[in-house]
Amino acid sequence: MSYSIKTTLIQESKIKSVDINNIIMGYSFTDHMFICDYENGEWHNPRIEPLALIPTHPAAMALHYGQAIFEGMKATLGKDETPLLFRPDENAKRLNFSADRMGMPIFPEELFIEGLKKLVALDKKWIPTATGSALYLRPFMYADEPFIGMRAATSFKFIIMASPSGPLYTKKIKLYAEKKYVRAVNGGTGEAKAAGNYAAAIRPTEYAKAKGFDQVLWLDAQDFEYIQEVGTMNIFFKIDGKFITPSLTGSILSGITRMSVIDLLRSKGFEVTERPITITEIIEASQKGTLEEAFGTGTAVGIAMIEEIGNNNLSIKFPEANPVSVMVNDTLNAIKVQDIADEFGWIVEAK
Repeated sequence: MSYSIKTTLIQESKIKSVDINNIIMGYSFTDHMFICDYENGEWHNPRIEPLALIPTHPAAMALHYGQAIFEGMKATLGKDETPLLFRPDENAKRLNFSADRMGMPIFPEELFIEGLKKLVALDKKWIPTATGSALYLRPFMYADEPFIGMRAATSFKFIIMASPSGPLYTKKIKLYAEKKYVRAVNGGTGEAKAAGNYAAAIRPTEYAKAKGFDQVLWLDAQDFEYIQEVGTMNIFFKIDGKFITPSLTGSILSGITRMSVIDLLRSKGFEVTERPITITEIIEASQKGTLEEAFGTGTAVGIAMIEEIGNNNLSIKFPEANPVSVMVNDTLNAIKVQDIADEFGWIVEAK
């Protein structure tokens, strides 16, 4: 299906005000945004407009009851400077999984992808070309109905905005194994990409950073023993030549980069197992000398190699060499800019 997306162009681009290849994600935004409204049981009026403030009633239900979800994606430039998207169909599916969990309307997946393509093609000059850089895309949906009362909202906005970004981590990271606070429990909203999940993680992450760590390593809510995920990432361990990553048990986000790394590792001949992993198992592997590598995966971070896991009573150090982690990072980056062939069919042109 082809959608009619009205486009209103900005009078003068802001691109001259930024150094596009030397920029931090989330501080600068492109010229335009995609918007669509949900009213009377259907989505209507898809449009691209100059990026601007959005009038919001103080009783907008998202502000009071948390009906807000989002996605994270990146656009890069191919060999002929065609904008490229990485597995946008998976982001469309996950957005709707989150919407269903949060009692929000399903957004048409074809319109999701078409809106992305048109926005990215329009603002392609904002895509950085430095290695590891990209145009970060933020699709999100929130309840904008003005009503104070506990029920599902009846009106919503879906918006896509974009921010040029350099690599989030340029060195190995340290994780704080959290033993007090929890991110999610089975039956909760942990497997949805809901805004409130991240709000709940802010204070524990600040505590971890104050202790010299970069991110929180979340453990299960009952015994603080089973590894779930990192603050903004899924996590992989290489033990005795084999890779393991926590299975998706209902409290862990199904990462697009995670599923891509699993496919990539298996294509390179590595054994990858998705199963429950305990922090005790990682400690024992470290003591035996079989703990070889660990890295986090996520859209914003890409591949973040892990130097240490610790807390007040724990310190697990990882070997300095990360040969497979480097290979995975370099291969994904190369696929995203067409330096190597995309044998998986992940890349979608935005034109």
